[in-house]
Amino acid sequence: MAVKYQDYYATLGVDRSAGQEQIQSAYRKLARKYHPDVNKDPEAERKFKEATEAYEVLKDPEKRRRYDALGSNWQAGEDFRPPPGWEGFGGRQGSAGTGRDQSFRFTGFDGQESFEFFSGGFSDFFESLFGGLGGGGGFSGFSGFGTEDEIGGRPGGREPHVGFGAPPRVDHHEAEITMPLEEAYRGGKRSLALTIDEPGPGGVMQRKQKNFEVTIPPGIQDGKRLRLGGQGGRGAGGPAGDLFLKIKIAPHPVFRVNGADLEADLPVAPWEAALGAKVEAPLVDGTATVTVAAGSQSGKKLRLKGKGLRREGNERGDLYLVITIVTPGQLKPEERELWQKLAETSTFNPRKSKK
Repeated sequence: MAVKYQDYYATLGVDRSAGQEQIQSAYRKLARKYHPDVNKDPEAERKFKEATEAYEVLKDPEKRRRYDALGSNWQAGEDFRPPPGWEGFGGRQGSAGTGRDQSFRFTGFDGQESFEFFSGGFSDFFESLFGGLGGGGGFSGFSGFGTEDEIGGRPGGREPHVGFGAPPRVDHHEAEITMPLEEAYRGGKRSLALTIDEPGPGGVMQRKQKNFEVTIPPGIQDGKRLRLGGQGGRGAGGPAGDLFLKIKIAPHPVFRVNGADLEADLPVAPWEAALGAKVEAPLVDGTATVTVAAGSQSGKKLRLKGKGLRREGNERGDLYLVITIVTPGQLKPEERELWQKLAETSTFNPRKSKK
């Protein structure tokens, strides 16, 4: 099957050496500019679909590697025909192109956050490389899932296909949900309200709302996905797809997230750092008393094992407390006198290099 070559890098306006941040930034700009909800130009929807398709490939290291493997075929600028054996590399020749436009609205757990998610059918070029969506190729669904925590339904979100011809269409959806660090740390149940388009009698698309409860595993990391089996869209003649929930942890005023590990500043008075002290430190789920060793310097880290988010399995990451020496702002007369006496007595010079 020969299909028109598409330069995904040119579509997003980035170099072939662009990093993930550049690719993501370029896509967001195009998405904001051409999203059908904000741009009613007939060409906007096409450009939005092209940008989405390009981002779908280039954001995923494995898909990008397979796309880059075209090598010299990039320069052809005309048609692309998968070489013999391409199927074994992850693509699939044959009829694909069964995608259709789809959209859904996600309402946040608190009932306040909501947004519309839109995706168009992928081009023949995309499906020539990666196979039809949910159709037995090297990828399934919108974002190439495979390591998600499963909430319910069949593993992997696929149905067995028996017989000849193209397998039934399975529509998977993805939504991003933002939650505070405390909730990701302890886990719990949340309520979702999902509005999704599905084919009704006679193939007419109908909008339906689904309400269900989701269990958030304790300690789930930022960027992890949860799979709700059978809660996605239902393609014509196919089973219901899956809904994938991508977890985003909101910025926290105290803690910084680094994978499964957490980090927080630990303010320490000069005399506590010099003499040593036991001080109270913040935890996500409370506080703890930690020991600051005598002679501690700013930037030194204290490790609290197992006080972070969940790694693979049930093991948790660690919490690192970064010592930050803080001097008093306003000094009382007696405090100023003591500081002055220390300055006159001490021979310590922080700017003198250590031997």
